[in-house]
Amino acid sequence: MLHRNSPKVRATLYLPEDLLDEARDAAVHLAGYPARLTLTKLAEDAFRAELNRLKVVYNGGQDFPPRDADLRGGRPIAA
Repeated sequence: MLHRNSPKVRATLYLPEDLLDEARDAAVHLAGYPARLTLTKLAEDAFRAELNRLKVVYNGGQDFPPRDADLRGGRPIAA
């Protein structure tokens, strides 16, 4: 289950340069009132929205089971 008040941790992600630039542009443009957007808030909201979509599409709307190992880098696992 996701908690909005969970402590923040640092994550390293690789994103397409144009996507990150557009996200930064939006965060700067919407930094003031009323949106008060930050890059962190934009990313958090996007992760939550996509996770909710994935739960509905692939897991009957339920939370995914906790993982029993850390993610490994590299190519995605083929199904």
